[in-house]
Amino acid sequence: MRLARQLVAEGVGTALLLAVVVGSGIMGERLAGGNAAIALLANSIATGCGLWVLIALFGPLSGAHFNPAVTIATASVGHFPWRHVPAYVVVQLAAAFLGVGLVHLMFALPLFTASEHVRSGAGQWVSEAVATGGLLLTIGLARHKGAITVGALVAVYISAAYWFTASTSFANPAVTVARAATNTFTGIRPIDTAGFVIVQLVSAPIALRLAMWLGIE
Repeated sequence: MRLARQLVAEGVGTALLLAVVVGSGIMGERLAGGNAAIALLANSIATGCGLWVLIALFGPLSGAHFNPAVTIATASVGHFPWRHVPAYVVVQLAAAFLGVGLVHLMFALPLFTASEHVRSGAGQWVSEAVATGGLLLTIGLARHKGAITVGALVAVYISAAYWFTASTSFANPAVTVARAATNTFTGIRPIDTAGFVIVQLVSAPIALRLAMWLGIE
């Protein structure tokens, strides 16, 4: 029963995260009048605010991973049971697509549409390594400070990473593949998702182990 509650919490949180990311991107682009900087500003602020709330609320319930890279990295250092990883990852992926579909319904768009937004090349992949590594460093170095503080730090970091990375900081395999199903401001071509996901999954455990080596554990 406890695992079931954790999975429901993880699913609801992941779906809401995608709703925030994709929905704020659509609204920002519609209201920005063609100004991509204003659209990205709206998108980054909304994402940061949403992340803080979601981590603060769901952290005590499921750990508020919302991210297969976080789940796998956390298990790799012994902080999460490997036997629960498959269920968490499946729920995260399914919920991410649910979040995208809900946003499309709210904005009267087709339920799913393959993105045409090109995000490929070495600069994008390095950006995702930095974005994901920074996220896991933040989580690893702050994990004993409580869900509210962790949520605030993750929110501020991701909001900043929207601006200092060329990829606008996906830092999450579930977010990446689900955003391939939205041909809107936050989308990514399906063909480009593999490079992002590989880099995210490789950089996450390295960064978390660095946090442990720094003496926090």
